[in-house]
Amino acid sequence: MTDVEAHHDQLQEPIRRNRPGTKSSEWCNWPPQSFEEMDSTVLVQQYIQQLIKTETFNIDLILEPPEGQDEGVWKYEHLRQFCMELNGLAVRLQEECNPETCTQMTATEQWIFLCAAHKTPKECPAIDYTRHTLDGAACLLNSSKYFPSRNSIKESSVQKLGSVCRRVYRIFSHAYFHHRPIFDEFENETALCKRFSTYVLKYGLMSNDNLIVPILEDLGESEA
Repeated sequence: MTDVEAHHDQLQEPIRRNRPGTKSSEWCNWPPQSFEEMDSTVLVQQYIQQLIKTETFNIDLILEPPEGQDEGVWKYEHLRQFCMELNGLAVRLQEECNPETCTQMTATEQWIFLCAAHKTPKECPAIDYTRHTLDGAACLLNSSKYFPSRNSIKESSVQKLGSVCRRVYRIFSHAYFHHRPIFDEFENETALCKRFSTYVLKYGLMSNDNLIVPILEDLGESEA
């Protein structure tokens, strides 16, 4: 192969890597691929992230698994992605959610949540609860004991996803009821709470009664 032919092949097949110094506006800025075309050890994550980037508000499409995809892996990879994206909301909450103003993890006057990151669950300031919960979720979801492979997952490990969902959902509920402008700005950009609520109902990871952010009222009634 001549140098000209090699250069031509490189132009035909874009390099799917973010080079050092890549601008944020050009991050992951390459043509989408079909699931079948993807060749990666983390292709499910890659496929989900591609859908989120190109079809941000098409939630049904984002949550629809490719034909033949293992459901446990699909649920697991989506939850990993939710936790990564929730870090963006956590960063924004730090602007006004601090231990002095939000001394407890609350959502409305009826809900006070205890933090499970301690030896005995106890009350935490909301921002600490948020950090502890996301750190705990990351530790579990990256555990080689429960999730040694990203190609197949034991049912006993899949069953742990529900408890993670219930804990991380409280970040949405606190933001909605106590920091509504921040929640609305983030949700308008990402539709993350709507996607998460649709996800947990679709796969039975939470009950509709626990979804206290009124973002899916119509869906909740149809799914009940």
